[in-house]
Amino acid sequence: MATTAPQARTVLERFPAGDPRGSWPADEYAAAQRDQGTDAQVVMDLGSDQFLVVTGTTTR
Repeated sequence: MATTAPQARTVLERFPAGDPRGSWPADEYAAAQRDQGTDAQVVMDLGSDQFLVVTGTTTR
């Protein structure tokens, strides 16, 4: 049985989930990073109640 180690993630920026605009600031930041060639995605960190812009994610 083969196992694979989870890919490391790098947090580029954090945005509070309570922002009146919701995840938009995080989405806009991630889009700007992608425009510069960085594979950035937005994820929700429930523990800290923040949207994180991260690299090193895998899409399933």
